[in-house]
Amino acid sequence: MENSILREIQTLKKEKNAVILAHYYVDGKVQEVADYIGDSFYLAKIAKQTQASVIVFCGVSFMGESAKILNPEKTVLMPEREAHCPMAYMVADGKIEEMREKYPDLAVVCYINSTAELKRKSDVCVTSSNAVKIVKALQAKNVFFIPDENLGRYVAEQVPEKNVLLNDGFCPKHKEITAGQVRIEKQKHPFAKVLAHPECTKEVLAEADEIGSTAEILAFAKNSSAKEFIICTEHGVYYELKKQNPDKEFYFVEPCPICTDMKKITLEKIAHVLKTGENAVEIDEGLRRAALLPLEKMLELGN
Repeated sequence: MENSILREIQTLKKEKNAVILAHYYVDGKVQEVADYIGDSFYLAKIAKQTQASVIVFCGVSFMGESAKILNPEKTVLMPEREAHCPMAYMVADGKIEEMREKYPDLAVVCYINSTAELKRKSDVCVTSSNAVKIVKALQAKNVFFIPDENLGRYVAEQVPEKNVLLNDGFCPKHKEITAGQVRIEKQKHPFAKVLAHPECTKEVLAEADEIGSTAEILAFAKNSSAKEFIICTEHGVYYELKKQNPDKEFYFVEPCPICTDMKKITLEKIAHVLKTGENAVEIDEGLRRAALLPLEKMLELGN
């Protein structure tokens, strides 16, 4: 059954001139069929560069929106329309306007994990890979970081010369990881290095040997002489970690952090949207143009 779906996907890809992009957090079988696997920044760059007519985006809704904002002439298909990131919506109505009034020189820095509407109200987008670099490069002293408080706090610590103002949003899965859970794993695996995503709480980051984006966690694990690692991020990254490092061991806290929205994407759903063209991302042109500016600034400063 699975082999026939894989063959169908490959045939449909050729027929439609399609490319499949997958985030690290989707199921391993979906990552296996993807042409490109990466974090939000990498996939945004690939979406911008691809010559394909159709982009099948295996991720949550804000990722498909970003791909469409960058590529209005391309068809962007989402295998699962109801796969969302709760954090993408976590900025209270009127909060950005209130902060701009309070701080006239304010730069609103928007994590790419956000809706097109939030991007439209922002000055620049960032990912966990480039947030520190981009905030450092801004001329403004005052920075309102949305929507993730934990990533914002991490950036503030790395860029003390800026006044980074925090929002109260968060990734539910990263927030559920506790320092106590990490310490339990450290007791079980005393020689393991702890690698943590900056969406984790400051207490968890204090337990880490290395803090970084998903791509940076992968790079550290690959280049490290250590053979064991405790991974403080969503479990989907295990597929690529093990693929790159078959001789190394990777442990996750209990209960294991799993994004159920990312796991809604299946091979059957990829084949279905390729066949039917359903779940195409549509964005109002005015909103698209406004949201494009901070994304383009991210690609410019991030490079």
